Amino acid sequence: MVGTYMNVVMCRFDLFGYVTKALASYREIDRQTDTQTHRHTDRQTDRQTYRHTDTQTHRHTDTQTHRHTDTQTHRQTDRQTDRQTDRHTDTQTHRHDRQTDRQTDRQTDRQTDRQTDRQTDRQTDRQTEIDR
Repeated sequence: MVGTYMNVVMCRFDLFGYVTKALASYREIDRQTDTQTHRHTDRQTDRQTYRHTDTQTHRHTDTQTHRHTDTQTHRQTDRQTDRQTDRHTDTQTHRHDRQTDRQTDRQTDRQTDRQTDRQTDRQTDRQTEIDR
């Protein structure tokens, strides 16, 4: 705009035919300059917009994917560990219970055997006393 104004002021002192042509050519040059400037500005804006969008998309995707994957992996690992721990604990507890049951059974059997033996011995002793 400033260029057009300057051209008009500078050309007024020339002949009218020349001024008209000069003004027309100056206007044309100014329009082309404006168009090129706008195109350049638009391209710059587009590039910046695309860069910004790409950067944002890249950051967002990477961060989301990373968080999501990590969280899922940790959950799966935790579950797997929990299952293994539970199985191990169950197996150990079950073994321990069986061991305890066997020991208890043996002790009970021994006790019962002793009591039975004592009773049998007493009975035999009594019977022997009576028979004498």
